[in-house]
Amino acid sequence: MTDIRSPWLLYAKGVLFLLLGILAAGILLSEHPRWTVAVLLGLSVWGFCRAYYFAFYVIEHYVDPRYKFAGLSSFAWYMLAGRRGIQGGHRSAD
Repeated sequence: MTDIRSPWLLYAKGVLFLLLGILAAGILLSEHPRWTVAVLLGLSVWGFCRAYYFAFYVIEHYVDPRYKFAGLSSFAWYMLAGRRGIQGGHRSAD
C-alpha cells in the first residue's frame, strides 16, 4: 500500500476523522446525557491526543531523533525493542 500524497485527499481524510469523532461523541452523549459522561469523554479524548503527541513528536524531537515512526504499531515495536541506542535517557554517540 502506498502513502497518500494528494493534499486534497489528506484534508478529506482529516475531515472524515473529525466527523467520525463528532458523530461517535454525539451518539454516546445522546445515549447517556450526563455531565460526568461528557467530562470523562472529553478527558479521554484529550488524554489520547496527548499520548499520540508524545509517541510521535516528543520521542522524535526530544528523545531519539533517529527514529521516524510510521504508526502506533511502529511506536509499540520501538518501545518493546528497548529503545535501542538510548542509554540513561540520552542518545548514544554511535
